[in-house]
Amino acid sequence: LYDLCREVQCQTGDGVDVMLVDQGYSGEQASIDAALNDVELVVVRRPAGTSGFVLLPKRWIVERTFAWTSRFRRLTRDLERLQGTLLGFHWLALSVLLLHKLSPNFGMLS
Repeated sequence: LYDLCREVQCQTGDGVDVMLVDQGYSGEQASIDAALNDVELVVVRRPAGTSGFVLLPKRWIVERTFAWTSRFRRLTRDLERLQGTLLGFHWLALSVLLLHKLSPNFGMLS
């Protein structure tokens, strides 16, 4: 988490105030990293006493983003050997998705 917070601050020039994470980040090291960066770490947990599938709050945002990027053929399989190439395709896919949000007619021939 420490490196992730630093990377966000370097790339955007802005900081992270609140970070929503799943139960995998409920350990002591994650808490220490969050405290070093002045980030409030909110662990999204399953409600007590539940079994089976439970829709967790805010988790749908991440799942929706993965669903959107899976529409791009190069991101559905592990075809890339270089990490930078895969990162570039993710940037490209998310840029296309954002352009569609800004201009619904983007990509349409007129």
